[in-house]
Amino acid sequence: MPRIAPSGYYYPNVIVHYMLEAMEEIMGKNGLNAILNLAGLPHLIDNYPPTNLNKEFDFADFSALCGALEEMYGPRGGRGLQLRAGRVGFAKGGQKMGAMVGVGDLAFRMLPLSAKLKIGLPAMAMVFTQFSDQKSTVSDEGEYYTYTMKPCPVCWGRTAEYPICYAAKGLTEEALHWVSGGLKFRVEEIKCVAMGDDACVLAIYKEPIG
Repeated sequence: MPRIAPSGYYYPNVIVHYMLEAMEEIMGKNGLNAILNLAGLPHLIDNYPPTNLNKEFDFADFSALCGALEEMYGPRGGRGLQLRAGRVGFAKGGQKMGAMVGVGDLAFRMLPLSAKLKIGLPAMAMVFTQFSDQKSTVSDEGEYYTYTMKPCPVCWGRTAEYPICYAAKGLTEEALHWVSGGLKFRVEEIKCVAMGDDACVLAIYKEPIG
């Protein structure tokens, strides 16, 4: 696949580390190595980023990794792998960041669900704004919240006819699962830079689905 030029924007190492671990668990070491070669990232073979919060993983490389999954496994298979890897990336890496803004403490856990979402979603947006170059904002649209990412690491430098930021969707779904105390929510990408929109936007519906 064509190489994406460096963006100058960065994600924290820890999330990428755990996403790569999840991908290795799902597809095996040889499968992941093939993905890394296809993405133009052979230097990551047996050399994952460290589990620290340093902003050192370029958005272009993150996007190339997601694009390689779709190229090798097809759109449907690639999306499923992105979702799973994103969920693990937050479950193991993002929770460490969330704890730093009080989302995991006992007082927060005792709040009703509506308050957890109202407080927790902006807190998670602040986490990604603080610990990465993904500037994130949340807005209440009535039936759902919008979670806006600009710039977005998942589709950086790529174009598509449909929303493609499934790794971000997976991260967000797992963040909601954690913030809510174990519930699942419907999350849809309603705008995507790869389609020509000015930002990538997820709609997070307020009513849990499980």
